[in-house]
Amino acid sequence: QVQLVESGGGLVQAGGSLRLSCATSINIFTINRMGWYRQVPGKQRELVATISRGVGTNYADSVKGRFTISRDNAKNTVYLQMNSLEPEDTAIYYCNAHNWGYPDTDYWGKGILVTVSS
Repeated sequence: QVQLVESGGGLVQAGGSLRLSCATSINIFTINRMGWYRQVPGKQRELVATISRGVGTNYADSVKGRFTISRDNAKNTVYLQMNSLEPEDTAIYYCNAHNWGYPDTDYWGKGILVTVSS
């Protein structure tokens, strides 16, 4: 069973920075795509950023230029560096591991709260 554990969330003022970490229980080199998603109560979970083997990175338009996703295969950890945070970034952030297959497989962390005050 794949376990994903997020850390690094908390309260920050607008304009500030946070770095989220996602520690995995497996060798992330074997995962096709790692990603971060976020969800606000009452709204759908939305993609924030992904990083894929052989493909690279992908970002939601709302975070381009402010957030950076990276992975450390040696530490089996994925990071999300969040700069210039805005109140609209307030959400629960979830780490995701995705493997393409028949069927596709998704694993999720429990989520971590990020609150940006104005």
